[in-house]
Amino acid sequence: MGYISVAIDGPSGAGKSTVARAAAMRLGYVYVDTGAMYRAIGLAVCRRGIDGEDAAGIAAVLPELTIQLAYENGTQHVLLCGEDVSDAIRTPEIAYYASKVSAVPAVRQFLLETQRSMAKSGNILMDGRDIGTVILPDAPVKIFLTASAETRAERRYLELREKGQQVTRERVLHDVVERDRQDMTRAVAPLRQAADAVLLDTSDMTLEQSIQAVLQIIEKKIEDLNHES
Repeated sequence: MGYISVAIDGPSGAGKSTVARAAAMRLGYVYVDTGAMYRAIGLAVCRRGIDGEDAAGIAAVLPELTIQLAYENGTQHVLLCGEDVSDAIRTPEIAYYASKVSAVPAVRQFLLETQRSMAKSGNILMDGRDIGTVILPDAPVKIFLTASAETRAERRYLELREKGQQVTRERVLHDVVERDRQDMTRAVAPLRQAADAVLLDTSDMTLEQSIQAVLQIIEKKIEDLNHES
C-alpha cells in the first residue's frame, strides 16, 4: 500500500487543527493545516487594505505571495513570503478575512496543487473544510469532525481569553454561527460532509477523547484496507 492520506473536515472551532496535529504526531504523519494557508492569504489581504469582498483585488495579489509550512521541533510554522506569521494569523479579524478569501476561486486554485502535492510525498493528515470533497477526494480515510455551535464557541472563547484577547461569549458565538453560514453557503467548495466520511461529534468529548476517537477511526480504516489488499 502506498502513502496514506487522512482528510479531516469540519466547521470552524471544532478543534480540527488541535486534534489533527496531535493525531498526526502520534501516527508519525506530516500534519497539513490548510486553514492556516487561507489565514496567511487573509493576513496579506488585510495588510494591503483590500476589502474582503473584492475578489478581483484578492486574486491580483496572489502572484506576490509565497506560503510555506515549516516544521521545527514538531511545531508547525506558517511562513508568508518568508515571514513567520504563525501568531499573527490567529485573530478573529484574520479569521474573517480567511473566510472571505477562501470563497474566491482563484485563491482555492492557487493553493490546490500545493496541497495535493503534499499528499504525494508521504503519509499526511490534512484538515480543512473541503479536503475530503475537493482537495483529496480519493483519500482512503475521511473524517467529518464537528461539535455544537455552543460548544465550539465556548472552546474558542476560552482560547482567545487565554491569549489575552478581550472578547465576550456572545460575540464569539455570533462569529461562529456567521462563519458556519459563510462556509456552508459559499458557491465554491462549500463546507459539507463527504459521502464516505465518518462523522465524529466531539461536543461531549475531552480533547484526549477526541484524539483517541480519531486515531481509532484511522487505525480501523487502515486495517480494513490491508485486509482488502
